[in-house]
Amino acid sequence: MDSTRVIIESLAQGGDGVAHLPDGRAVFVGGSCPGDEASIVLTEEHPRWARATISDLIAPSPDRVAPPCPYFGTCGGCQWQHVAYPRQLAAKRQTLIDTLTRIGGLPEPPVADIFASPAEYGYRNKVELTPTTANGKFALGFVHAGTNQVVPVQSCMLLPGRAAGLPKALSGALRFLASRGAADILRAAIRVAGSGEVAIDIWTPGGAFPRTAASRVIAEATGAKTITRTILKGELARHDISQVEVLAGPGAWRERLDRDNYIVSAPSFFQVNSRAAALLRAEALRALEPDGTMRVADLYAGVGTFTLPLCRAAGAVVAAESSRFALADLRTNLKSAGLDADVVPGDAAYAIPDLGHLDAAIIDPPRSGLSDRAMTALTVARIPRIVYVSCDPATLARDTQRLAVAGYTASLFAPFDLFPQTYHLETLAVFNREASPGNRVSQA
Repeated sequence: MDSTRVIIESLAQGGDGVAHLPDGRAVFVGGSCPGDEASIVLTEEHPRWARATISDLIAPSPDRVAPPCPYFGTCGGCQWQHVAYPRQLAAKRQTLIDTLTRIGGLPEPPVADIFASPAEYGYRNKVELTPTTANGKFALGFVHAGTNQVVPVQSCMLLPGRAAGLPKALSGALRFLASRGAADILRAAIRVAGSGEVAIDIWTPGGAFPRTAASRVIAEATGAKTITRTILKGELARHDISQVEVLAGPGAWRERLDRDNYIVSAPSFFQVNSRAAALLRAEALRALEPDGTMRVADLYAGVGTFTLPLCRAAGAVVAAESSRFALADLRTNLKSAGLDADVVPGDAAYAIPDLGHLDAAIIDPPRSGLSDRAMTALTVARIPRIVYVSCDPATLARDTQRLAVAGYTASLFAPFDLFPQTYHLETLAVFNREASPGNRVSQA
């Protein structure tokens, strides 16, 4: 197959390097680094773009480094271990700028310098592993990106310290349990608190399960203080949880951000990079500018990541959350901290119209961004300031455009690297409602 010589120019959302073919088409090259000079072979062609693999690395980029993980390139969890960290940070910030310009209609988006993660490896407090079979035996691994193939792993360098080897220990424990009738294990999650405390959560369908044996074997293998079983009603993809059984320990994972302690039950969401999340949380509070008299809403509040510090800084706080598990955690966390907030169960899209006057709101929606109903409710409420925490530049850019139509101007986009070695990015955006309809984002 014919090869083409190119120089990699940049990194794209999704992880591939970007170059241009002689005919002008953009080509996305897997495993490449900006500055690489390489011969590539096309694997997929379209009228305006193509995909390719490297057949010969002619001259490696000065930003190319040796990936330290033996599973890099196969497990799908990391995309950029071969790229020097400063180059990763620059690529993420540029991706945000490009996306806000292209989708959000902002010719010069006010993007701040990126906040780097305090740790490049060992930063994750949680990994989720998928069962598979390796050499005829039960094993745990990660799903390779773009495929259904599970790559068995014995360790993960994104877990902190000695916890990096927990995938192997947990695989051995679950292999033993599978031989004792613990069939249909759908997923296994490892959580490691900043204190080093380990929690293990096993996802299964309903039915018989060797609870006593599971608690003993998993604890002996991993040192976990909390072991839970999340029981699903249907297929794994639906995440329809019937109940959570506590097999050992307090039944919840414990984490700390600055002065606040959090209880996080197995199905509840918590940012996977605690140290970087503390930076994000501090900047979000600063952006809200609470003065002790404001009434502030925390929408998609989760277990209270932003709610707790807001309760100390604002005059009144109302927190809306739809997950029954996160709601229980939120109430527990508020009570433990001796803080008070008006907790509203339910989807923010339905809750906002009944919240009354608000001086500001912080929103942390899912990757899909704000639903049409949520966007309508938010803009009709005419909240003077909205701080938006996003984990997807594209949906943030789309919602930026929609907020602009409703009279909001973006004053800041602050990127945070909560996911080193990957292309993923967290962004804090600040929107202020205009006093007049002028100076809005152009309709691109």
